[in-house]
Amino acid sequence: MQIFTAIAGAIVILAVLLDAFETVVLPRRVRRHFRITTWFYRYTWRPWRRLISHIQSPGRRENFLGYFGPLSLIFLLALWAVGLIFGFALVQYGVGEHVQLNNERINFGKLIYHSGETFFTLGYGDIVPVSSLSRALAVIEAGMGFGFLGTVIGYLPTIYSSFSRREIQISLLDVHAGSPPTAAEMLARRAGGSDKELLDRVLRDWERWAAEVLESHISYTPLSFFRSQHTNESWLAALTTILDTTALVIAGVDEFPTDQARITFAMARHAVVDLAQVVNARYERTFPDRLPAEALLHLRENLAARGVRLREGVEFVQKLGTLRALYEPYAQALARTLLITLPPWIQDARHRDNWQAGPWDALIQAKGLGGETASAIKIEDHF
Repeated sequence: MQIFTAIAGAIVILAVLLDAFETVVLPRRVRRHFRITTWFYRYTWRPWRRLISHIQSPGRRENFLGYFGPLSLIFLLALWAVGLIFGFALVQYGVGEHVQLNNERINFGKLIYHSGETFFTLGYGDIVPVSSLSRALAVIEAGMGFGFLGTVIGYLPTIYSSFSRREIQISLLDVHAGSPPTAAEMLARRAGGSDKELLDRVLRDWERWAAEVLESHISYTPLSFFRSQHTNESWLAALTTILDTTALVIAGVDEFPTDQARITFAMARHAVVDLAQVVNARYERTFPDRLPAEALLHLRENLAARGVRLREGVEFVQKLGTLRALYEPYAQALARTLLITLPPWIQDARHRDNWQAGPWDALIQAKGLGGETASAIKIEDHF
């Protein structure tokens, strides 16, 4: 019986070490059906999402959703530590020999305590391994405890560095496409300018950003659950906006070339497809149409009024529909899984960008300041 206990403990240890290696060290997606990390996020995110969905205030709901990503990291690391402690306790119970001060009887509960103090290198010495094998196991576990601490120290700064790089580019999208970002706003703000290559340069930056998001979110699964700094921004909204914009340009916008748009669309589509698989998003036939015929007509009229002409005819509509079918189901599946709101194609009403909003603006206007201060408050009317 004891040998089977030791074998079970060894299996637990190997399973935890393999999962930690695949999550922290291995820089690629693992396609195995059962993984501890996948199981952990599947059965912690669902109840968290269900609980938070009852909060009515969008801002408060987004704040609570933002807690999940960082908390999940802490609990995942704790799960690995508990698994290793439990696994070593099973092995020690199966093959080790120990003595306790006052010659008290050693049971499995006390071996879990001994495993914990060995793993965290407390070294009280109240329970002592006496056989060669149990001493070797204690040394291995203590070394693994140091390795676990090193993993925590190295893992957290790496994942937060990737998060910071992701968020910098999302913040830069604010001035290009509005808050929340939309494809119509992005094209309208680039129309009529003297620099005809500005959109290409912007799309080139977003091509690289999409590649970085794909690499980082596959390597570090928890990043998908990290929310952005503002409630009207998200990595998925930014990615969808870029796909919407490039789809319009490829389908036919008179003013803009299509070469860079095609490259950016390909990279962004690659990212949204792979990341939908990373979070185990599910396709549903009930996904709503984000751009029905009447909305497309409204988009065309709005852009024409702002100097952007979409091509006419059935070919444009069919080409745009084909491009949308390549990414919208994946984006909508991601949005439903992660409780993220996808951006519209066009805002019905004028919204202030995040950079234009300030907590003192209403007070300054009410005070009736003039001159340069008043002009600064109304800057969005001239931007």
